[in-house]
Amino acid sequence: MSREDDKIEVENIMSPGRMHRVDRTKYEAMRDALLAVLPDEQPGLTVAEAKEKLLPLLPETLFPGGAKAGWWLKAAQLDLEAKGVILRDDSKPLRLHRC
Repeated sequence: MSREDDKIEVENIMSPGRMHRVDRTKYEAMRDALLAVLPDEQPGLTVAEAKEKLLPLLPETLFPGGAKAGWWLKAAQLDLEAKGVILRDDSKPLRLHRC
């Protein structure tokens, strides 16, 4: 894999049209774990509930002891929202579910 392939561009629903390059392996691991735990229907999960459920699914080699999982969860969440893969409900606390 070339150094260029080590990165992936992600979006942020809060900053439309703006892309950020992040580590592909960590992003894909977090994306897959997040999508595995989010339900298809409302009310969905809070971000804290999703994090609790996805932590055991993350590779220990990438997220030792869950390190930096919160940052990567937010990056994946905002990207997947921007791509229309997941939705947030207008609730407090914020709840997420797959489209």
